[in-house]
Amino acid sequence: MRYIIYGKNLEVTEGLKQAVHDKFSKLEKFFTPETEVQVTLSVQKDNQIVEATIPMKGTILRVEPNSTDMYVSIDMAVDLLERMIRKYKTKISKYGKGELKFNDEFMEEDVDNHETVTITKSKKFAIKPMDVEEACVQMELLGHNFFVFRNVETFEVNVVYKRKDKTYGLIEPEF
Repeated sequence: MRYIIYGKNLEVTEGLKQAVHDKFSKLEKFFTPETEVQVTLSVQKDNQIVEATIPMKGTILRVEPNSTDMYVSIDMAVDLLERMIRKYKTKISKYGKGELKFNDEFMEEDVDNHETVTITKSKKFAIKPMDVEEACVQMELLGHNFFVFRNVETFEVNVVYKRKDKTYGLIEPEF
């Protein structure tokens, strides 16, 4: 695997680089040697954040754990990615989709099917045409974290959502 390590609001020391290489090497058994892992280490107030991204065709594996210790955050990132990788393998084995950047030995292992997707509730509702601001107001009035609507300007189905930093995001389809 190829590692790309960045620092945001901190200097990436050799010790941190070595810790990333040592811990993330645990994931090398899953991937081909040309697979790229982007790791961004950052500090925000008391949080030590590790953002790890593995871009693959058709999907992106990404985690962003944080703790008060950077080395603990690195461990958490590796554990979360390993769980995500196994879950993704189950998905592509079951549905036959995805880019196989995975190592052949890993793909030949038996698939653990105990993790299945279960939909517990389904809703249908009319999608009213409105502008983005009105959709944000509707979302707030309903007390939800997201709201699906038809954009009056583009006539496409869009989603507005509340971000962690208390701002709003907009998801628009791309064709």
